[in-house]
Amino acid sequence: MILAAGRGERLRPLTDTVPKPLLPVSGKPLIVWHLEKLAGAGFRRVVINLAHLGEQIEATLGDGGHWGLEIRYSHEGEGQALETGGGICKALPLLDDERFLVVNGDVFTDLDYGRLRMTEEMLAHLVMVNNPPHHPEGDFHLDRAGGLHDQGEPKLTFSGIGLYRADLFQGCQPRPFPLAPLLRRAMAAGKVSGEQYRGFWLDVGTPERYRKLQEKIGR
Repeated sequence: MILAAGRGERLRPLTDTVPKPLLPVSGKPLIVWHLEKLAGAGFRRVVINLAHLGEQIEATLGDGGHWGLEIRYSHEGEGQALETGGGICKALPLLDDERFLVVNGDVFTDLDYGRLRMTEEMLAHLVMVNNPPHHPEGDFHLDRAGGLHDQGEPKLTFSGIGLYRADLFQGCQPRPFPLAPLLRRAMAAGKVSGEQYRGFWLDVGTPERYRKLQEKIGR
């Protein structure tokens, strides 16, 4: 699943008329980089949630056949974004599988999605990165055994890329709610693992970071 329903407030005015996932990076939309990586990693079905200017995303990507993918769309409605937790919850019937990968549509990385693994007893497996300048406090502590914890130091930053089991969302309703409380509850039960990725990763959340990405990848 690619999360693409956000308004992109920090990127305005760029996102007033173009949804953030369609912002061009080296000649192609940001979300297309994800689709190409997913197809190359062996994924065949992708669910994309839509809200702000979502019709533009659907019109641009179509059914995914261009990339050898089957794209399904989870429509949340213009101005009705359900946050990360609610967005995934609403999309569960489209995801089919008991476990699935979720990628934030506004990150850019050279991570190989196909190598991510989660053991049977875990409800989630998160990719963590070094704390960027805009988030120096980090999110969660990764212990030496690969367990993730809400408490403990040092903390790393959640990359917005993770594997999840549908059971993590048991009993949820398709309404706006964040993902973090579900993760913290699962962490308290020892059900969340993680790994640190040291390759290239960038949260394309502001005009400055968007320019940084363009400079690195090429306009």
